[in-house]
Amino acid sequence: MISNLVFKNTVLFSVLLMVSCGSQKGREIPKKEEEITEVKTPSTAIQTGADNTAAYLPILKDKKVGIVTNQTGILSNKTHIVDYLLTQKINLQKIYAPEHGFRGTADAGELIKDGKDTQTGLPIISLYGNNKKPKPEQLAGIEVMLFDLQDVGARFYTYISTLHYIMEACAENNLTLLVLDRPNPNGGIVDGPVLEKEHSSFVGMHPIPLLHGMTIGEYAQMINGEKWLKNGATCRLTVIPCLNYQRNRAYSLPVKPSPNLPNDQAINLYASLCLFEGTNVSVGRGTEKQFQIYGSPFLPKSDFSFTPVPNFGAKEPMHKNQLCYGEDLTQIQKVTRLELKWLIKAYNTTSDKTKFFNDFFTKLAGTPKLQQQITAGVSEADIRKTWEKGLADFKTMRQPYLIYQ
Repeated sequence: MISNLVFKNTVLFSVLLMVSCGSQKGREIPKKEEEITEVKTPSTAIQTGADNTAAYLPILKDKKVGIVTNQTGILSNKTHIVDYLLTQKINLQKIYAPEHGFRGTADAGELIKDGKDTQTGLPIISLYGNNKKPKPEQLAGIEVMLFDLQDVGARFYTYISTLHYIMEACAENNLTLLVLDRPNPNGGIVDGPVLEKEHSSFVGMHPIPLLHGMTIGEYAQMINGEKWLKNGATCRLTVIPCLNYQRNRAYSLPVKPSPNLPNDQAINLYASLCLFEGTNVSVGRGTEKQFQIYGSPFLPKSDFSFTPVPNFGAKEPMHKNQLCYGEDLTQIQKVTRLELKWLIKAYNTTSDKTKFFNDFFTKLAGTPKLQQQITAGVSEADIRKTWEKGLADFKTMRQPYLIYQ
């Protein structure tokens, strides 16, 4: 259900002290109410669901609220959603944090412990590892759940898997869920193999293409509408939409969505290069060019090389302290589809093809067919032809759930 206040073109909201949401030092305590001033957002600017305050504040009033968010949950003035809600006297009870933690500083796959936000005193529940879905006791006292995470449009980006489990928990515990929508930085790109259900995992839960071309709010509506939750349950869902957003309108993220996606180029190349995570090829973790380069000690020597070392977001990078040869993609033109050419080139030139792929590749691809096609020498053009029916069927299926042009 979409709020009937969806298309309000001008939204007034409070400006708090500018904060750095990804900082390890944490956010500063919000200013007192009398110090807050109001500003008017330009009527043509893209406003996220978080900026669409008139659509969700009335729903949260006098309710006990939980929120799923991290460093990406900010308003256009850089105020964190948690800080903003507290200045509006919203009764926040708990913060639920996805992979990478509340402040987005943890490595991919790193264990995040429950804790307390030092600035607000709110308890933080980790939704990763063995606790991907909040337990009933972790939801005790919550009446409304708010979800505000920035997705990047790729099936294996785990924030949409967290969305699934939050929806399931809300359905099972009779809670209302409000999803504050955000633009998809990869726009309307729909491409790649459709996941086969027998290969579902936390990096791919549902039969959608690798690039799905939807916002996280639209995807929430699809989860509900296709009855993908456990036992076919549906969640009491309201999507708070973005304003002034169209699917083909460029959108640059104001903050890193996760430690190894540092800029627009990395976000654009993420889906194509992340398939390397199922191989012995590095995607630049342990450098400053994550998901903008690739290479390994097993590829032919070339003019471009790098040596991964432990850094922020990669404590133990693949091929740590080893010289890797490959390609630098930092300056290439923005891609408009899932590109396989780098993966195929690396496989064809690696020193030992039997050691190229690992078991994770099928989970990322969502099917064993892609690996089989590459090892059999099928061309990229012919591989893409095998996706056509699945992509056409998906586009038909998703049509009822789309919010934006």
